[in-house]
Amino acid sequence: MTAMKWFYSFLKKHNRKMFLGLVLVTIISVLAIVKPIVSGSIVDDVITAGHYELLPSLIALLLIITLLRGVLRYWSQVIFETCSQDVLFSMRDTVYRKLLQEDFNFYNKKRTGDLLSRQTGDMDAIRHFIAFVIYQVYENVFLFFFALIMIFTVSWRLAICMCIVLPFALLVTLSQTKAGRPRFQKIREQFSSLNTFVQENVSGNRVVKAFSKEDYEIGKFNKENDAYRDAELAAAEIWTKYVPQFEFLSNMLTIILMLVGSIMVIQGSMTLGNYVTINGYLWMLMNPLRQIGWRINDIQRFTTSVEKIYATYSEEPNVKRPPKGVKCPKLNGDIEFRNVSYSADDEDIIHNVSFKVKSGQTVGILGNTGSGKSTIMNLLCRFYDVTDGEVLVDGRNVKDLDLYNLRQNIGMAMQDVFLFSDTVEGNIAYSKPDCPFEDVKRAAVMADADDFISQMPDGYDTIVGERGVGLSGGQKQRISLARALLKEPSILILDDTTSAVDMETESYIQKQLNSIGHKCTIFVVAYRISSIKDSDLILVLNDGRIVEQGTHDELLKNNGYYATVFRHQYGEFEKYVKELEKGGAADGTK
Repeated sequence: MTAMKWFYSFLKKHNRKMFLGLVLVTIISVLAIVKPIVSGSIVDDVITAGHYELLPSLIALLLIITLLRGVLRYWSQVIFETCSQDVLFSMRDTVYRKLLQEDFNFYNKKRTGDLLSRQTGDMDAIRHFIAFVIYQVYENVFLFFFALIMIFTVSWRLAICMCIVLPFALLVTLSQTKAGRPRFQKIREQFSSLNTFVQENVSGNRVVKAFSKEDYEIGKFNKENDAYRDAELAAAEIWTKYVPQFEFLSNMLTIILMLVGSIMVIQGSMTLGNYVTINGYLWMLMNPLRQIGWRINDIQRFTTSVEKIYATYSEEPNVKRPPKGVKCPKLNGDIEFRNVSYSADDEDIIHNVSFKVKSGQTVGILGNTGSGKSTIMNLLCRFYDVTDGEVLVDGRNVKDLDLYNLRQNIGMAMQDVFLFSDTVEGNIAYSKPDCPFEDVKRAAVMADADDFISQMPDGYDTIVGERGVGLSGGQKQRISLARALLKEPSILILDDTTSAVDMETESYIQKQLNSIGHKCTIFVVAYRISSIKDSDLILVLNDGRIVEQGTHDELLKNNGYYATVFRHQYGEFEKYVKELEKGGAADGTK
């Protein structure tokens, strides 16, 4: 499907209304054509021939035509504006729904400002085209050719003289169309770039202030703003070059009428009334010529915007919902990674990872930055698809499970906490917006968030700023954890969720998690040994591979990477090992 066919799929739903609007425009145009005939009749039949009794009826006819055109113009514009808003609503809704279906790869490569531009500036260009440009082009073309035909019926010699201008108008039109297209594409690109820059700086204004980089960012903004201005000026050069040419050609029609028409009136080959009639048609020829440049600009803005929107819309996600995915209301939580590897952009991230987890177990994942900890969790949630191997949940490949059903059974407190501009209650109850307040509070208590929430000015009704502005890192993490716990998932993923809380709070949260451990499978991704030492299984990752796995005591005995991290964090590793060995000798396990 081409971009224009995709656009028409939205417009065709309003074909009847659009057709009715064009019928009204046609009537308006026909009534406009009648007016010069009446004017010519006043000159020939009333002023020249002296039939003054015709004057009241002719003037009344002009008044009726004027009034009728005004009423029809109002209703036609209402129709076109209504259609444009309906098309815009449907198109924006469709594009937004598709954006929500895109996977992580899509958003990793797209800039937020570009996506916002598709939903704002580009959509408005389409609305303007439907509401205004369509009927303007149709009316001008209709008036131009119909007026030319009427001029032929009055005086074919004068009409032929006027037709001399048409080939030149066609050449100028083609030239402007060719020159304008790339410049309007440049405008959309620069507008997106400017949007992206502003969005990033507004979101990151605290970083800018913290580093006193206001002047630096203003300089960068000026470059983006200058580039957008230059793109607009480059496009403006098109109409400043070609619009005067169309103006010149339209004025040539006036000159032709004045020279040739006056000579014909003097010679008696045309009446003065016919001259007035043709003069009335003259604006119907001149106005379209004057507006050609402007309408070409509008059309090119429209086509560029449609292509930009469709290019974004037509991108298919790599992770797709299976047509007949298996739906399980409640998963058990048995998980197996079977020889899993994952690559992205020609870079190997996960290599041959294998492990099994039984329902109700807690798994700790430890590793240095970039070792692939979060990637394993993303593969489990099927935010990405494995390159090789299989991820199994309850014995089924996640690719065979219904995508939404799988994720509904997973609660996740992400490493990068995102809170919506909503109340605290609304953020916690995001997965269950209609749940009782008691459930929200229970989840907050488990996440050790109830105390600080209750101390807020409006408690759970306190509005959280964009991305959680106004809350500390630890508070955001606990709200995020409460949001995940409220979901009561079969699988709970905590990706570095307690990194910003104190040890006492972490210990409390660990106890709460232990109390629900038998109900769901828990994955804890962390840098602190204290967060994972009580796990049933600990995975140690390095460079995308599992280099160690086992329980806390087993990994300490191995004296590998895990033991080294433990020693760095606790400082009494040797003493701990000796005590462990004594304990083993006492119970005969050594």
